[in-house]
Amino acid sequence: MSKRILVIDDELDIREVVCLSLEEFGGWQTDSAGSGLAGVAKAVAWPWDAILLDVSMPDIDGLAVYSELQARPKTRSIPVILLTAKVLPSDRERFATLGVAGVIAKPFNPVTVWQQVAQILGWAT
Repeated sequence: MSKRILVIDDELDIREVVCLSLEEFGGWQTDSAGSGLAGVAKAVAWPWDAILLDVSMPDIDGLAVYSELQARPKTRSIPVILLTAKVLPSDRERFATLGVAGVIAKPFNPVTVWQQVAQILGWAT
Protein backbone atom coordinates (compact mmCIF):
# COMPACT_ATOMS: atom_id res chain seq x y z
CA MET A 1 0.00 0.00 0.00
CA SER A 2 1.28 3.45 -0.92
CA LYS A 3 2.51 5.76 1.82
CA ARG A 4 0.59 9.00 2.45
CA ILE A 5 2.62 12.13 3.15
CA LEU A 6 1.41 15.60 4.11
CA VAL A 7 3.62 18.56 3.12
CA ILE A 8 3.08 21.75 5.14
CA ASP A 9 4.90 24.80 3.76
CA ASP A 10 3.81 28.37 3.09
CA GLU A 11 5.74 28.50 -0.21
CA LEU A 12 3.68 27.07 -3.09
CA ASP A 13 6.78 26.29 -5.19
CA ILE A 14 8.30 24.22 -2.38
CA ARG A 15 5.06 22.30 -1.83
CA GLU A 16 4.71 21.53 -5.53
CA VAL A 17 8.34 20.40 -5.97
CA VAL A 18 8.31 18.21 -2.85
CA CYS A 19 4.96 16.62 -3.70
CA LEU A 20 6.04 15.96 -7.29
CA SER A 21 9.27 14.30 -6.14
CA LEU A 22 7.52 12.15 -3.54
CA GLU A 23 4.84 11.07 -6.03
CA GLU A 24 6.95 10.59 -9.18
CA PHE A 25 10.09 9.08 -7.67
CA GLY A 26 8.84 7.65 -4.36
CA GLY A 27 5.48 6.44 -5.66
CA TRP A 28 3.74 7.87 -2.60
CA GLN A 29 0.48 9.79 -2.26
CA THR A 30 0.75 13.40 -1.12
CA ASP A 31 -1.34 16.34 -0.10
CA SER A 32 -0.23 19.75 1.02
CA ALA A 33 -1.20 22.71 3.15
CA GLY A 34 -0.06 26.32 2.74
CA SER A 35 -0.20 27.29 6.40
CA GLY A 36 0.36 25.80 9.80
CA LEU A 37 -3.32 26.05 10.72
CA ALA A 38 -4.43 24.34 7.51
CA GLY A 39 -1.74 21.72 8.07
CA VAL A 40 -2.98 20.85 11.53
CA ALA A 41 -6.55 20.56 10.18
CA LYS A 42 -5.43 18.19 7.40
CA ALA A 43 -3.21 16.20 9.77
CA VAL A 44 -6.20 15.53 12.02
CA ALA A 45 -8.58 14.76 9.13
CA TRP A 46 -6.64 11.90 7.50
CA PRO A 47 -4.29 9.09 8.53
CA TRP A 48 -0.75 10.06 7.41
CA ASP A 49 2.42 7.98 7.29
CA ALA A 50 4.60 11.10 7.59
CA ILE A 51 4.50 14.90 7.61
CA LEU A 52 7.09 17.22 6.05
CA LEU A 53 6.89 20.51 7.92
CA ASP A 54 8.44 23.89 7.14
CA VAL A 55 9.90 25.57 10.22
CA SER A 56 9.43 29.23 9.15
CA MET A 57 5.82 30.09 8.32
CA PRO A 58 3.88 33.32 8.88
CA ASP A 59 0.70 32.24 10.72
CA ILE A 60 2.17 29.81 13.20
CA ASP A 61 5.67 28.46 12.77
CA GLY A 62 6.53 24.83 12.25
CA LEU A 63 7.65 24.27 15.83
CA ALA A 64 4.25 25.46 17.10
CA VAL A 65 2.56 23.17 14.56
CA TYR A 66 4.73 20.29 15.75
CA SER A 67 3.76 21.00 19.38
CA GLU A 68 0.09 21.02 18.38
CA LEU A 69 0.49 17.68 16.57
CA GLN A 70 2.24 16.19 19.61
CA ALA A 71 -0.57 17.36 21.88
CA ARG A 72 -3.21 15.42 19.92
CA PRO A 73 -3.48 11.64 20.38
CA LYS A 74 -4.56 11.22 16.73
CA THR A 75 -1.42 12.88 15.31
CA ARG A 76 1.19 12.27 18.03
CA SER A 77 2.61 9.11 16.43
CA ILE A 78 3.01 10.54 12.90
CA PRO A 79 6.72 10.98 12.09
CA VAL A 80 7.55 14.61 11.28
CA ILE A 81 10.48 15.73 9.13
CA LEU A 82 11.37 19.41 9.34
CA LEU A 83 12.16 21.38 6.18
CA THR A 84 14.36 24.31 7.09
CA ALA A 85 17.06 26.69 5.96
CA LYS A 86 18.28 26.73 9.59
CA VAL A 87 21.01 24.11 9.63
CA LEU A 88 23.38 25.39 12.30
CA PRO A 89 24.55 22.67 14.70
CA SER A 90 22.67 24.36 17.56
CA ASP A 91 19.44 24.31 15.50
CA ARG A 92 19.89 20.63 14.64
CA GLU A 93 20.48 19.82 18.32
CA ARG A 94 17.34 21.73 19.31
CA PHE A 95 15.28 19.95 16.64
CA ALA A 96 16.64 16.56 17.76
CA THR A 97 15.57 17.19 21.36
CA LEU A 98 12.01 17.78 20.14
CA GLY A 99 11.71 14.23 18.88
CA VAL A 100 11.29 14.97 15.18
CA ALA A 101 12.14 12.13 12.81
CA GLY A 102 14.70 14.21 10.94
CA VAL A 103 15.65 17.45 9.21
CA ILE A 104 15.99 18.20 5.50
CA ALA A 105 17.91 21.38 4.72
CA LYS A 106 16.68 23.93 2.20
CA PRO A 107 17.61 24.24 -0.54
CA PHE A 108 17.36 20.54 -1.31
CA ASN A 109 17.72 18.57 -4.52
CA PRO A 110 14.18 18.01 -5.88
CA VAL A 111 15.27 14.80 -7.63
CA THR A 112 16.61 13.19 -4.46
CA VAL A 113 14.45 14.67 -1.67
CA TRP A 114 12.24 11.56 -1.76
CA GLN A 115 15.33 9.45 -1.00
CA GLN A 116 16.14 11.66 2.00
CA VAL A 117 12.60 11.10 3.28
CA ALA A 118 12.88 7.33 2.77
CA GLN A 119 16.25 7.21 4.52
CA ILE A 120 15.08 9.26 7.52
CA LEU A 121 11.97 7.10 7.95
CA GLY A 122 13.64 3.77 7.20
CA TRP A 123 11.41 3.09 4.21
CA ALA A 124 12.87 0.75 1.59
CA THR A 125 13.40 2.39 -1.79
